[in-house]
Amino acid sequence: MERKHYSLRELMAVVAARQLEDGKSVAVGTGLPLVAAMLAQQTNAPNLVIFFEAGGIAPQLPILPISVGDSRTIHKALCTTTLIDIMDTMRRGFIDYAFLGGAQIDQYGNLNSTMIGDNYEKPKVRFPGSGGANDFGSLAWETLIIIDRHSSRRFVEKVDFITTPGYLYGPDAREEEGLSEGTGPSKVITDLCLMDFEPQSKKMRLIATHPGITVDDVVKATGFKLLIAKDVGTTTPPSTEDLKILHEVIDPQGFVFKK
Repeated sequence: MERKHYSLRELMAVVAARQLEDGKSVAVGTGLPLVAAMLAQQTNAPNLVIFFEAGGIAPQLPILPISVGDSRTIHKALCTTTLIDIMDTMRRGFIDYAFLGGAQIDQYGNLNSTMIGDNYEKPKVRFPGSGGANDFGSLAWETLIIIDRHSSRRFVEKVDFITTPGYLYGPDAREEEGLSEGTGPSKVITDLCLMDFEPQSKKMRLIATHPGITVDDVVKATGFKLLIAKDVGTTTPPSTEDLKILHEVIDPQGFVFKK
């Protein structure tokens, strides 16, 4: 991939930020999803409202918090409440987006952040687990997903464990399992591309590649049959202003973007 003045992580953060609409609300954790939300507030979505799992609502973030319990997540916040209130707010339909990641993902957007292997009691690898991810992906109107290394080991035919439901086994599956109509994953951002979910089949679909990446590159790195949009675009690289905001305003200490 030809990269001149930006890194892959910077590109992913910028592409992710552009998926967030002004005047909406997003529940985030830490890392790249939070960077993307903060960048959106500084650029295309100045009226975006950020919710933190630990209870902070609409804080004025001075710089990037390092955890959901960081005191900066309630800095000049509109409200400081509790985890259960955040989940209740989401369940009542007041939070538009959730931002998540995971170790594995399948064509329906089901996420695994629990384990690798076929034996829950004796997994090959044990991950931290759900935290609030299951609630976020179950209750928010849209789930945005960031996967930082696009490979067939992570984009798999069937996840080893469903930590967070995507479209489960296909159209109407979420509703059949008791989740709200019209919810589910909407976009997937990786180090190779941007994808959405085809409305009828609910299967993942390639809609744009990053500069220097081909459709074939993405297909080869995906462990299931990926749908391809009729007109696959190319994502727009970060601007000089985007990079300045990322490094000087959001992450001056280099937690996400190493100095």
